[in-house]
Order: sequence, then C-alpha cells, then structure tokens
Amino acid sequence: MTDDPFLTHRSLLFTVAYELLGSAADAEDVVQETWLRWAGVDQAGVREPRAYLVRVVTRQALNRLRSVARRREDYVGEWLPEPLATGPDLAEDVELAESVSIAMLTVLETLGPAERAVFVLHEVFEVPYDEVAAAVGKTPAAVRQIAHRAREHVAARRPRVRVDPAEQRTVVERFMAAVSTGDVPALLAVLAPDVVLTADGGGLARAALRPIVGARKVAAFLSHAVQLPGMVATLASFNGTPGIRVDVAGEATAVSMVVEDGRITALYAIRNPEKLGWLEKEAELRR
Repeated sequence: MTDDPFLTHRSLLFTVAYELLGSAADAEDVVQETWLRWAGVDQAGVREPRAYLVRVVTRQALNRLRSVARRREDYVGEWLPEPLATGPDLAEDVELAESVSIAMLTVLETLGPAERAVFVLHEVFEVPYDEVAAAVGKTPAAVRQIAHRAREHVAARRPRVRVDPAEQRTVVERFMAAVSTGDVPALLAVLAPDVVLTADGGGLARAALRPIVGARKVAAFLSHAVQLPGMVATLASFNGTPGIRVDVAGEATAVSMVVEDGRITALYAIRNPEKLGWLEKEAELRR
C-alpha cells in the first residue's frame, strides 16, 4: 500500500496556507478543507498529486483570505500574523525561514490576494508559472506580470540585510538582558534610532493601538512594561528566527524582531491570546 500523498505533503500544504493567510488557525481549516476535496476525487486519476494538492490548498486559502478581509478591517489596533514556535531545522533553510518570518508575513499583508498567492507560490515554493496560473485562475502571461509587480513591492519593503542567525541571537540576547533589567542606556544601544514597535492585542489584551516609532519612545515604553510584577522573559524561536517569549500573570507575549547592522530595526509584539495557541507546540514548515 502506497503512502497517501496528502499525508506526505501535509506540512507543505500547511506552510503554503499559512504564508497566504498569516494565521495558523485559518491555515489548519484550509488544510482540512483540502483533505475533504482530496478524499472526494478519483485519486488514481491525479497524475501529479503534489501539484494538485498545492492548487487546491491555494484556492481554498484565497477563498478564506477574501472572507476574512472584513474581519481584519474591523480589527482593534494593529493586525499581526500569528506566531509559530519553530525548531532549529527551519533556521537551516534560510530562504524558507525568511519567507515565513513575522517581518515578511507583515510585508505580504500589503499585497492583494492574487499578488500574494503568485509571489508565495513562485518565489518561495518555486512553482512553475503555468501551475501558478492554474491555481489562481489567471493566464501564465498575467501571472508573470503579477509576479514582477509583487517582487518589486516586496523588495521595497522587506529587510535590506540578511543576518546570520548567530548574530541575530546575540542581538536578541542583549535586548532581553536590557529589557529584563530595565536598563534604558543598554536598550538604546541595541535599538536602531528609527526602530518601530508594533503590538497586536486584538482588543483582548492591552497593547499599543498604533506603532511606536523611535528608539527613545520604544525604550521608554519597554522600560515601563518591565515594571510589571512577575514578568519572565525567555529566549524562543518564532517563525525560524530568534525571539523572546514574555509571560506575566498567565498572559504570554511573543516578541519577534528584525536585526540589521547589529541593531533592532523592528519589533513585533503579539499579545492577542487567540493568536498564541501555537507557542506550546513546534510547527513543521516545509517546502
């Protein structure tokens, strides 16, 4: 008896759906919908199961993306992607780790649904243009144009410098030490002058409703936050990059960051409890 292609490619399908949606919960739903469709077809007649499944999961994700658009418009405060706890294996695939980072997923949120699907499928998963076209319901020529626009859009907004994981971890450790002790000078030393802190509480946890810009403002905000009694900060890995998990009075916060030239240029603090369900289990992301 041969292995079921759906089970073989399940981690890949989840990764595609997650990159398109930025939500592990929605990605799981989409993967389940894909399984139902797979179970209902004549599988013996599917010549390329992987391509077929990727096409189905993409279509389901696009449907879900359009249905949640209104929900995100009504969201309280800033909307950030759902963080995933990841192991060291993901960090070894540098391109995949970069593509699923909170920073990159935040950039992908600024693309339209079709642009996002084309960029993710072709640039991240190296799906040929004709297969991408079949997945998004457009001609290969149109897909090539969309891909060009999407690449330019992402290139203008993504972090400029690819940082070695060891260097990033060192900067994260310096940041955590400064935050844990409330050492403002040490914080200012590790934050870039134009650093931006974006928080996501979703109206369910206290969080800044708008981004905080500038090292001094961010340092002042963080030094006030560490005065909360019982705060525990631990090193973690979110979406393939080093980060910090903060626990206070039973509430968790996942902090991801962008490091460039030895300093932190962006901080993402996800506090919405509905987005933190994947902090307790390690996600398997695959290409």
